[in-house]
Amino acid sequence: MPFREPSWWYGPRPGFAARALTPAAWIYGQLSARRMAQDPRYSAALPVVCIGNFTAGGTGKTPLSLWIARQLTAQNLSPVFLTRGYGSAVRAPTLVDLERHCAADVGDEALLLARAGRVMVAPDRVAGAKALTGQGIAGDVILMDDGLQNPGLSKDLTIAVVDGARAFGNGGVIPSGPLRAPLPVQLAKTDIVVVNGRREDRDRVAVQIAPWFSGPVLSAEPEPAGDTSWLQGQRILAFAGIGNPDRFFRLLERLGATLVGERRFADHHAFTDAEAARLLAEADKFGAMLVTTEKDFVRLGNTGAQADLKRAARMLPIALSLRADDGAILMARTAGTITERMS
Repeated sequence: MPFREPSWWYGPRPGFAARALTPAAWIYGQLSARRMAQDPRYSAALPVVCIGNFTAGGTGKTPLSLWIARQLTAQNLSPVFLTRGYGSAVRAPTLVDLERHCAADVGDEALLLARAGRVMVAPDRVAGAKALTGQGIAGDVILMDDGLQNPGLSKDLTIAVVDGARAFGNGGVIPSGPLRAPLPVQLAKTDIVVVNGRREDRDRVAVQIAPWFSGPVLSAEPEPAGDTSWLQGQRILAFAGIGNPDRFFRLLERLGATLVGERRFADHHAFTDAEAARLLAEADKFGAMLVTTEKDFVRLGNTGAQADLKRAARMLPIALSLRADDGAILMARTAGTITERMS
């Protein structure tokens, strides 16, 4: 199901709703901590690099997974992706086929990852890792998109991505806040933290986690992939169903677009024909171009009003960029982990 987080999760401090849910959050946090403390059930034949996050919702895990995959490929290494396929119909391990699968089959993130390498979708990470070996898929490293809190598969390196603007919200655990488990428990399972945002965001997060974390805290920034001159002075009706739509909308403005409307949907939202028709009508009314994210674009259907929206809308591909020194630190740890495991 699409996920729409409560706005009060990201308030400056816990409000009435968060405080009222504190008992439920304590129980959830204890159960999560106990689960994370379990020993892994399986160690894969290949080294496993997990790219996860501490909170519910999007932080930039998939863009970072793609960045790491490109760096590894440039070093003549062959990464393969393992993901649970959020929002997909998959029940058993399934190798993504771009010619055959759509977002409803394997999930939107799996389709994006499949443009950079082979992707195994499996709700059970252990079954997915075994399937990679069983199907004879050659590779040097498994990049596991999400799964920091999942104890089933042994991880050789764990990287956590933090949304620099929102960080840990009100600091509460689900359902009183966005954290998937108590922060110290999650940090104990983490080797590297990458903050998706400005340099000052990285510094602020580094101070917040300093009592429990002594590893590298790195900085990454979202940037458009490709030409953006078509946005200059353009009237835009933007729509997005991602973890933090505002980050996408503000980027469009920084690139010179004039936003006449912003339409927010839940993360992983499955668009309907009625919604597609409404967006088309609004764009016509405002005399505006429809623009969305890659992740939203791949969820649009190929028939009816969704197909019309797909033809009318432009997508703005987004990539993560790491500063040279931060990128070097991240890849040195990643390559070193792979080399150590392979030896």
